[in-house]
Amino acid sequence: MELLIPLIVVGGGVAWWTSNNNKKKTAQRRQQQLEDAQAEARRWIERLGGQVMSLSGTDKASQQAMADASERFTAANSAISRANTTKQAHLARESALEGLHYVNAAREIMGMDPGPELPPLEGQRKAGKVTERRTVDAGGQEITASPYASDETPNYYPGGTVAGRPVPAGWYSRPWWADAMATGVWMMGYSMMFNAMFAGMAGVGYSGEEAAAGDFSDGGDMGDAGDAGDMGDGGDMGDAGDMGDGGGLFDGGIFDGGLLGGDGFDFDF
Repeated sequence: MELLIPLIVVGGGVAWWTSNNNKKKTAQRRQQQLEDAQAEARRWIERLGGQVMSLSGTDKASQQAMADASERFTAANSAISRANTTKQAHLARESALEGLHYVNAAREIMGMDPGPELPPLEGQRKAGKVTERRTVDAGGQEITASPYASDETPNYYPGGTVAGRPVPAGWYSRPWWADAMATGVWMMGYSMMFNAMFAGMAGVGYSGEEAAAGDFSDGGDMGDAGDAGDMGDGGDMGDAGDMGDGGGLFDGGIFDGGLLGGDGFDFDF
């Protein structure tokens, strides 16, 4: 018995030391991961900032693309200044990369070398890209999608998931995805527009069968809020301002003279 008590004490001490040491190692590993993620995000943000400061658009489409790139630069800076988790730092990086995709689009329009290939955005491959010109009627307003920039289609989107829906990369007459990107919710009737715009189009990550199966049905548009994930799960793109002050992704820029230019979009389906 006299020997058992010291053994118990020693064993308890070893267990405590091991547990405490493991906790320290875990904390150090997480801190290193955070610092690495922050450094990676800042690298892309600095690259985007250099492009935004030195490049100006020469026509309507390139000017709009550079305006969007500038907005993403502002949002990325805001996000990284608040990033205290690896996930938040990754979101700041994603914002900067999106801005650089806008820059590349602007450079291509102006006949400039777009530079090195950029890493794909999350959801970009799934969304695909617009491969043919198509115009649909949305509540009495025409919306055109095209694989090419023009005065009629000056609004570029690099492709990705918006509020749980794949929006293909391409040039559009209006940034009709902006409201859902800001709020994380597609309003009722958008499944009809998705179906008319993208069903049967080669190269896009959407088909009419998805709508028929219910993935794009109106019954889910109002309440999926981005499937509680991609753009707004309470912590992804809006975590008390992680990706910008104005509701996350656009740092207030959409409704304050940004993409919507104060006009707004009201698709009355």
